[in-house]
Amino acid sequence: MAMKSVAIMGGSGGIGAALIEQLLARDDIALIHASARRRVPDSAGIAAADEKNTGRLRWTLFDATDESAVESWVKGLGSVDWLINCVGLLHDDNARPEKSIGQLDPQHFLRSMQVNTLPTLLLGKHALPALRQSPAAVFASISARVGSIEDNALGGWYSYRSSKAALNMSLKCLAIEWARSASNVRVAALHPGTTDTALSMPFQRNVPAGKLFSPAKTARLLIEQIECLHDRPSGRFIAYDGEEIPW
Repeated sequence: MAMKSVAIMGGSGGIGAALIEQLLARDDIALIHASARRRVPDSAGIAAADEKNTGRLRWTLFDATDESAVESWVKGLGSVDWLINCVGLLHDDNARPEKSIGQLDPQHFLRSMQVNTLPTLLLGKHALPALRQSPAAVFASISARVGSIEDNALGGWYSYRSSKAALNMSLKCLAIEWARSASNVRVAALHPGTTDTALSMPFQRNVPAGKLFSPAKTARLLIEQIECLHDRPSGRFIAYDGEEIPW
């Protein structure tokens, strides 16, 4: 059994924490590096899973938009097989997704770009040495279907849609560049579906029956897609069920 080392940036959020919990329950995961901005999540599931082998999970606290902090974290990873970015922002106490252009708040737009796009670019700038040693490395970020320009039939949500579209373009550029210099790495944007987390909480009323996933289900489905990324070309936008989403 080939053992894997995994790094998850944004491990304190709903999807990030669920990924950690599921990975800790596996016997082929040697080490998980996880980051959080302010605090380690208080998750009984993570604690119980890590009891199997204390020390497999290593937390680091830092701001994912701070380049020096990201660089320092990545340099401390050593060799890593999967690097997954789960950092994201849809709304906060001061701003919600825009229903019309008249609701655009420049500060919220800039903050959305900073949180949803910049961390992946910072990882891309500094993480390649950590990925080079893996025979089948993965570099993936949690995106969203609403970041697809072609799939957009409803409009609105200017800040979130724009920041996720920018994230997707960043990943596509990385895939093209690394195809020339690091063919062992598969790059992907991953759409997790609507997950029952704080991010989606205000918008769950309109989710169709059966389409609101628990974090555990989302994590399981995303891991299934990550495991088969080397069966696909690099630089694809992939949903939780394996569907390829148009850019």
